[in-house]
Amino acid sequence: MGSCNFKKQDPANKPNFIIIFTDDQGYSDVGCFGSPNIKTPHLDKMASEGMKFTNFYAQTVCGPSRAALMTGCYPMRNARNDNGDVPHPKLSLSEITIAEVLKPVGYKTGMIGKWDLAGHNPEQFNPNLLPMHQGFDMSFFTPTSNDSRVHLLRNNQLIEKNTDMSTLTKRYTDEAINFIEKSSEQPFFLYLAHTMPHTKLAVSDAFKGKSEGGFYGDVIEEIDFNVGRILAKLKETGLDNNTYVIFTSDNGPWWIKKDHGGHAQPLRGAKTSAWEGGLRVPFIIRAPGKVPAGKTSDLVTATLDMLPTLAQIAGAAIPKDRVIDGLDISDIIHGERTDLDRPFFYYQHHVLRAVRKGKWKLHLPHQPHSTSIVYKKWPIHSAPEDRVLFSKYMLYDLENDLGETTDVSADNPEVVTELVKLLDWAKEDIGHLETRGINAGPLGTEPYFTPNDIIPVKEKSKQ
Repeated sequence: MGSCNFKKQDPANKPNFIIIFTDDQGYSDVGCFGSPNIKTPHLDKMASEGMKFTNFYAQTVCGPSRAALMTGCYPMRNARNDNGDVPHPKLSLSEITIAEVLKPVGYKTGMIGKWDLAGHNPEQFNPNLLPMHQGFDMSFFTPTSNDSRVHLLRNNQLIEKNTDMSTLTKRYTDEAINFIEKSSEQPFFLYLAHTMPHTKLAVSDAFKGKSEGGFYGDVIEEIDFNVGRILAKLKETGLDNNTYVIFTSDNGPWWIKKDHGGHAQPLRGAKTSAWEGGLRVPFIIRAPGKVPAGKTSDLVTATLDMLPTLAQIAGAAIPKDRVIDGLDISDIIHGERTDLDRPFFYYQHHVLRAVRKGKWKLHLPHQPHSTSIVYKKWPIHSAPEDRVLFSKYMLYDLENDLGETTDVSADNPEVVTELVKLLDWAKEDIGHLETRGINAGPLGTEPYFTPNDIIPVKEKSKQ
């Protein structure tokens, strides 16, 4: 496509947004975030030309993290088209996504990759909750995770069963580049949610065995290469100076057998946990002439903040009929502000586990007899030393104890008191365990299915 002539957008017009969202990529699985053996030259350059955030939070598992990103709300607050007893939400059509916020002000919207907001089983998902019903003009995606297999859809049509997963990173990027080319005359929002490095891991032959970081490193280095392809396409199409590109991950890495899981060091914990390694993820944002180059922010920020922030930059309105937990951090991104004092709440599915404010993080006492999946099944996904149940509040000073090794609650009773008040507020307003908060959206069991919309996917994987 290099010979094509593209009509450039007027930089005075609304900017474009691209969110590249990887799956289970750990905090230190990027060179500029400390990886010793995984080479990510394109992401490192992106950080040098933009900003990286070192205290940026997602959620602790796939579906809730995508819900938080799309809606700007803690997942416990989201309205769901299910009874709320499974971790991965079927996001209600009453929720308003980033795409739905941007479309009224002229944005073309595209979703490519992993959706995971209409059901987590590749054979049992709700077709009426797919991207085209949540504000996206085009989509090329898999509705669920790749735990065993991947089926691909374009808009609302199944186009391929049991896809070769080693082709996904490149194919998603090909689709993203095609979307950018076709959208070069109007503002656009592209949500590119890579399937990798969620297991089953897969990588193309061009990257197999190339990384010093092993098989997992191969997968990350292929993602990095394809980030480079997108950045190059923006330059080729004349869109580079009018596009915000964001790179981050949906949660921390799997604690899994060698060579298949990622890395969160120096953070403690991994995916599914409420330790820092479960929710703190790498975040890079680049927009030449808008985001200052080579800067690092240590402010507490989150995927929750993307909806109000992109809305502010685009001149779009955020919903006024519901609570939005995210904050507009556009002035921080643009280097105009260097302070932010806000709490962040750590949820595992529907269980409130901790709160952070400033340097302090307070974990709640655990409820070992709860029937929640968080207590019954999720501990196996953490290292044995991270499965400990707390019998009391545990306070950590993240500024001086990033690895959450030493409880300092006895020395700081006033801090514990302050943070307990925040936790009590979250339980009442957002929710905890079986109690949904006073400002949480409703649960529902109405399936939204219509016979003509159901996509039959019955063929078993041959992988």
